[in-house]
Amino acid sequence: MIRIVAVVFSLCLFAGALSAADGKVMHCFAFTAIESATPADWDAFYKASDALPGKVPGLVHMWVGKLRRPLRAGDAMRQYGACMEFKDEAALKAYADSAGRKEWFAVYEKVRVEGTTTYDIVEH
Repeated sequence: MIRIVAVVFSLCLFAGALSAADGKVMHCFAFTAIESATPADWDAFYKASDALPGKVPGLVHMWVGKLRRPLRAGDAMRQYGACMEFKDEAALKAYADSAGRKEWFAVYEKVRVEGTTTYDIVEH
């Protein structure tokens, strides 16, 4: 009887781990704006951010904007943020080396001070 309970428990635990790994991932980060960034730099950033889901496989949607309340991170004040919804963790991992990310990052660097406050949320 104990063996059956252990097998059922293990199967439930394994099934839960599989569903968590297969679920969507929200990759979010807050950043500090470069004071000298021009309106053209910001327009290019927003345009590139809107286009990114079509350039990165598995990136479902992206949100960017000014934080409702700035976020303090050490000595820095983060005023802007972005969240990227990926279909799964594999898509997030692939994003790191994608050509779309490299192209987007070149525009992103023109509006942000180096360093971000980053976190990921996994679907349960």
